[in-house]
Amino acid sequence: MIKFCYNKLDKDINLGVFMQRYFVEKDAIKEPFIYITGDDCHHISLVMRMKPNDKVYISDQTRSFIASIIDIKKELVTLEIIEELQEEKELPFKVSIAQGLVRREKMEEVIDYITELGATSYIPVVMSRSIVKVNLEQMEKKSTRYAKIAKEAAEQSHRLKIMEVKNVMTWRNFLNHAKEYDLCLYAYEASPKDDSLKQILRTKKYTNVLVVVGPEGGISDKEVEDLKKNNFLPISLGPRILRTQVAPLYVMSALSYEWEAKG
Repeated sequence: MIKFCYNKLDKDINLGVFMQRYFVEKDAIKEPFIYITGDDCHHISLVMRMKPNDKVYISDQTRSFIASIIDIKKELVTLEIIEELQEEKELPFKVSIAQGLVRREKMEEVIDYITELGATSYIPVVMSRSIVKVNLEQMEKKSTRYAKIAKEAAEQSHRLKIMEVKNVMTWRNFLNHAKEYDLCLYAYEASPKDDSLKQILRTKKYTNVLVVVGPEGGISDKEVEDLKKNNFLPISLGPRILRTQVAPLYVMSALSYEWEAKG
């Protein structure tokens, strides 16, 4: 819960629970003022119908503030900073979810929910059992929409940072990219039940974790061999077979729980 300096704020703020959050670029903050343009300006003025003196949260992904609207124009909203917040909204570790290409609606669902659950990045990967046919040009066009979904989910869940949606990677490029992480895992239905996150996380405190989830058709035997050769560890997601859009949510929840249990 955010602690407020009530001498600085109007008494009618209900602990900020229902206040909107908006992300801005660092250069939009000219202390003590903040300037909002584009879609968020439209959202403030026409969708939310806010007025001067209304309060919102503002984040530049490194700092966050409570700010009061002082002026609303057609293409510019000007706010004044009331208070800088010391927030602990992010997980104490980075988690990237790599997923074999899935249908658009499933990908959008995963992006939305794992953003809310605290993921650092989402990586769509071309895998052999993906039902979706790869069209890189179309994927690039959709990247703006995926980024918008992640931004809105971060605002809704009051995160300090927006999850990054990376460009589609080929299998080979993904394996090279995986070298950046200090723990690489893959969710595999054939994993023994004792291949659990708890067992793996008990040995060491990791800070940058990558988890692979297969597409609708699962991870192929050849891909499993590639993952093993690149030092990925298998994890079990329990005795049930989860849908591809559910598995990432399970992984994020389990990781968060295990880290919090470790203190």
